[in-house]
Amino acid sequence: MAEKILIVDDSDFNLKLLSSILKKEGYEIIEAVDGEEAVDLALRELPDLILLDVMMPNKDGYEACSEIKSDNRTTNIAIIFLSARAEAEDKIKGLELGGADYVTKPFDKGEVLARVRAQLKIQNLTKSLIRANKELLKKQESLDNDLKAAAEIQKSLLPKALPGIQSIDVSWKFMPCQRVGGDLFNLLRLDEDHWAIYMLDVSGHGVPSAMVSVSVSQMLRPQTGYVVKRSIVPPPYYTIVSPPDVLNELDTEYPIDRFEKFFTISYHVLNIRNGILKYSNAAHPSPVLLHPDGTMELLDKGGTIIGMGGILPFEEGERQLCFGDKLIIYTDGIVEYQDRKGLFYGEDRFYMELQKLKDEPVSVIMDGIIESVMHFGEHNEPRDDISLLGLEFKGNEKNGAS
Repeated sequence: MAEKILIVDDSDFNLKLLSSILKKEGYEIIEAVDGEEAVDLALRELPDLILLDVMMPNKDGYEACSEIKSDNRTTNIAIIFLSARAEAEDKIKGLELGGADYVTKPFDKGEVLARVRAQLKIQNLTKSLIRANKELLKKQESLDNDLKAAAEIQKSLLPKALPGIQSIDVSWKFMPCQRVGGDLFNLLRLDEDHWAIYMLDVSGHGVPSAMVSVSVSQMLRPQTGYVVKRSIVPPPYYTIVSPPDVLNELDTEYPIDRFEKFFTISYHVLNIRNGILKYSNAAHPSPVLLHPDGTMELLDKGGTIIGMGGILPFEEGERQLCFGDKLIIYTDGIVEYQDRKGLFYGEDRFYMELQKLKDEPVSVIMDGIIESVMHFGEHNEPRDDISLLGLEFKGNEKNGAS
């Protein structure tokens, strides 16, 4: 399809000359004799290029250019000014109004064609860029919608309310640095007395990391057999898998070269009747056991990251929870959160804040930690996912008083 050029000049001779030159090159030509007609034709015909005389009756070329450039429909059309005046200030004025080039009269055929071809090439590149940008925006919108849907799916895997359990209170916070992230945690009932509690952090961010975290969460469901083994032996016809054995299973299933991802995890099994907690960490930040008097223990037993192929065994730790003890599990997104100067929130500040909040319910502790972190960084955008889970043990009151 021939490119369309609007030629505007009050001289009939100039119109015929330029039309003749450009028609021989295969261009479609539209003609206007003054600025008013030029604006009308530009808005109606949407040419690919405009050759615009400066000195014309009714409305000069500068005025016409200004009107054409102010309309969204024609703002990107290239305009080459035509004038017998070759002074620099005239050229500068035209360029400042949005003109792309300047040709002085009398016309040289070679110069006219060279400048027309150059501007049409630029115009075609501009149109291609605009189309590509629109397509990119459309794809980005589609991706944003997919990310929103993925985020909702990920949220559905986070802990739900725990109805009818009086021996524990649970609260949590989750702040992905993008719409979806690599952090995930949950509490799962294994049997009447035992609950699995885990928090994992997959390397990287975005959809790939989230996909791995979702896959791992499915592996940790009691129905899969990784955390509860069914058997034909006498009642209860199952055994609860120890935390180190769960981590060994994950280490086998998720070698680094499978997804080019690794992850850390803290896995716990809590007997909510007697308060016995067994756990193991795969290079995950050590959970904190916060006692009512403000003293703290770090639950640091475990091993290396998941994905290393069993190069080191995973150790098991065990603790007896007493009345009022609070278990705090978190990802390194908290302690590695940076303010605008690049300073880290850090473990010391985190531990101090926990001790300040020791008498509060876990829900208040969760809010307090996040508020402290955000205040420290002046609400700077997190560079990593932030996950925080708190559990208070309210059973075994006699042990707690002794």
